Amino acid sequence: MTPDLIYKIAPAALWREAEAAGRFDGAPVDLADGYIHFSTAAQARETAAKHFAGQDDLLLIAVDAGALGPALKWEPSRGGALFPHLYAPLGLDAVRWVAPLPLDAGGSHAFPPASFEETPA
Repeated sequence: MTPDLIYKIAPAALWREAEAAGRFDGAPVDLADGYIHFSTAAQARETAAKHFAGQDDLLLIAVDAGALGPALKWEPSRGGALFPHLYAPLGLDAVRWVAPLPLDAGGSHAFPPASFEETPA
């Protein structure tokens, strides 16, 4: 079963550009790979630690996976886990919410409390 929400972690400035443009074409790594990388709720913390360690001024963007249609593909990572990849620009109408993803006192990213599946606290 695929989750209803998938997540993108992005620098706030890049997301503000997307809001102004009315769509998100992806971060530099997305553009290089040819698709927009997303994570499930279970994968988001590891994604933040691995790819965004020590970076501040990030946002956690929750996206309705069902609204993305056939351009959303579930593909295995090097470790074999399936990750959602979007082979199209992200239309902002699929975004359910955006929340800050600050660093905590220990230098890890502070995700919304409890399960962030539905809405951030």
